[in-house]
Amino acid sequence: MSTAPEQPWPGPLSAEVARLCTGLQPQVSEGTAEGFAEVLHRLRAPLQVAVAGRIKSGKSTLVNALIGRRVAPTDVGECTRLVTRFQYGTVDRVEVVFHTGERQAVPFEADGGIPAELGVDISDVSHLEAYLTNAVLQDLTVIDTPGLGSLDSASVARTEELLGTSDELDPVSRNAVAGAEAVLYVVTQGVRADDEQALASFTAATASREAGPINALAVLNKADTIEADTVSGSDGRVWRAAELLAGKQAELLKPKVADVLPVIGLLAETVESGGFTAEDAEALRSLAGLDAETRETLLLSADLFTSWECPVPAGTRSSLLERFDLYGVRCALEVIDESPEITAGDLRRRLKERSGLAEVLQRLRAVFRARADGIKAAAALASLTALAHASGDLGERQQVHDAIEGLLTRPEAHQLRVLEALTQVAAGAVEMPSDLAEEVLRVGGSTELDEQLGLPGRQRKELADYALERANWWRSFSSFGSTPAQARVAHVVHRAYFLIWQQLREG
Repeated sequence: MSTAPEQPWPGPLSAEVARLCTGLQPQVSEGTAEGFAEVLHRLRAPLQVAVAGRIKSGKSTLVNALIGRRVAPTDVGECTRLVTRFQYGTVDRVEVVFHTGERQAVPFEADGGIPAELGVDISDVSHLEAYLTNAVLQDLTVIDTPGLGSLDSASVARTEELLGTSDELDPVSRNAVAGAEAVLYVVTQGVRADDEQALASFTAATASREAGPINALAVLNKADTIEADTVSGSDGRVWRAAELLAGKQAELLKPKVADVLPVIGLLAETVESGGFTAEDAEALRSLAGLDAETRETLLLSADLFTSWECPVPAGTRSSLLERFDLYGVRCALEVIDESPEITAGDLRRRLKERSGLAEVLQRLRAVFRARADGIKAAAALASLTALAHASGDLGERQQVHDAIEGLLTRPEAHQLRVLEALTQVAAGAVEMPSDLAEEVLRVGGSTELDEQLGLPGRQRKELADYALERANWWRSFSSFGSTPAQARVAHVVHRAYFLIWQQLREG
């Protein structure tokens, strides 16, 4: 069991759902009550984000960068075929969790990573749980998954179980693993049909819920491998090409994801997980000081970088290449050219920005952390509904339904209605004209009032007037010209605008 201290509720919505769940527990059957206890446990736990994608997309490297420690194995081995949950603990340790529920502690490698080989029969293993003292994990559990598209069918099955594409998850594994409430999807240069399928089948908690801009974000990894000359409008610049390509992929994947951001996972891992040293900074400074012809030759290819004669030892260059790749080295030299006296710490920070990791972390905070309360509360309500339906007791099902509806009538809980409407529109379950669909996504896709209204930075009076105008428009649309499904969404959006108007007037 985790030694982490018990966490408070993520926010007021989760607290309200928890009270509802606690109140219902004595009134439902024993089996349903046990399920409710699991919902309460998950509701209190940090937001659980699954990092998923195709094999060799660089998921584990990105996980290390997000955690700030090179702990997830990136080379092919037993552990890369397992689901691994990285969560906060007061003592660093890793446990093998078997399908039987038994656990076995295994030591970290000398370099601080999870061992590539576990010394057990992997077919008996459900998943791994790594407890780390890293502060980032106090409010975010990161789940590393095997790659989709792998030739190893068992590895794919483990990922599909977590993402909700399999109905054959055994009870022990379901309780331990099937808790992802959000997904960070890793793509490379081509979005494939099964990428979209995996996003479409993403589950939140125990109930099937579509991925959408509230709970899904994608990154275009290995951005440094893009051939800039093949991307129109890039002007031969690799990062600009990556931004343009990520924009195109965002159009393909939206509204399944909030956005697609370019990132260079290897560079991000090196600078964020302690792999960048003062000695590295000095070696890069020495390379920057070489004559132009030698420097240009070194940067032509990996072979030339390590074999061409120059004052910087070949072993040092090989080490840099392994951890930065040529693009990262080139970025470092450009930064040093701009600021010859730059310190090692400032160089690391500049390279973090160049890797795209800073933007990914910022968006993770905006898309996931800031909305954790709503995401977890909505997932918990979906789980309560699913558990009541699974009981087969019509009276129990109605009782849970009535309690949830009572909660959702309260103004403070209307955000959950908005999230549900957004999910339905994003998934295509309710078809809306494109401009109205964009408006629904905007209203439900932000926690800032001016962004919800599409008027960032405007004065409060202007925001209030616009909110009231849109509230009246959506009320009219719900009565005239909409289908029954659209009318239900329109009622929710109308009330969202009205509550925003009230909040702006009272503030």
